[in-house]
Amino acid sequence: MARERPLRVALIDSDGTLMHTAPDPALAANRARREFGPPGLDEERISQFLGRGTDVLVHRALTNDMHGRVGEDTFPRARAAFAGHYREIVGTHSRVVERIPQAPAELREAGCMVGWVIDEPREFTVALLEGAHLRSMPQVVVAADDVTRREPRLDLILEACSRLRTAPSETILIGDSANDAQAAHAAGCFSVLVQTGYNEEESVRDLAAAQGVDAIFPSLFDAARWVLGSVPPTARG
Repeated sequence: MARERPLRVALIDSDGTLMHTAPDPALAANRARREFGPPGLDEERISQFLGRGTDVLVHRALTNDMHGRVGEDTFPRARAAFAGHYREIVGTHSRVVERIPQAPAELREAGCMVGWVIDEPREFTVALLEGAHLRSMPQVVVAADDVTRREPRLDLILEACSRLRTAPSETILIGDSANDAQAAHAAGCFSVLVQTGYNEEESVRDLAAAQGVDAIFPSLFDAARWVLGSVPPTARG
């Protein structure tokens, strides 16, 4: 995609990009599974189910199937069980990715606006970010229940751009999955991916030639240094 304007905004995904979050939903999902009979799964398996929000995670974790669906009568109870367990532990086992918060701090110092876009309910998002001392860093935080969820990731990006009063063409999304790159492309913004996260059983490296992927980096810190080269001098104060 040809760049029409200099980059002025960096929107950053949470799961696997800002933080290694799998331990918390894995523990909550296993507690929910045990309520409905099945034994627990290992954390690595549940981490493969992350990436499409809470409802999809519950369906996948309860069925141990990437395409599984919990029965209509069971799902509301399963989701409530997961949410209850997750509420008790959110943020307690997650850990910040290496060299964070240096990355968003450097972006802001260079004059780039920063936002977190997180496909989780705000209740869980705030607890997660506050536990990691990341809540106050960005200019905007957009959570799942802040948007209509017609196209969840796309809506998160567009809502963040609206709140920051900037155009998608001035914006880059830093994420960790094909879903992130597809949403960025649909929104009309740039995207780079990092290798620290969760991409639904697939290697992020395999997405190098995928539509909407401008670059792939080992971590958010490396991606942020690349973005810094695209921040216009006038934004640097």
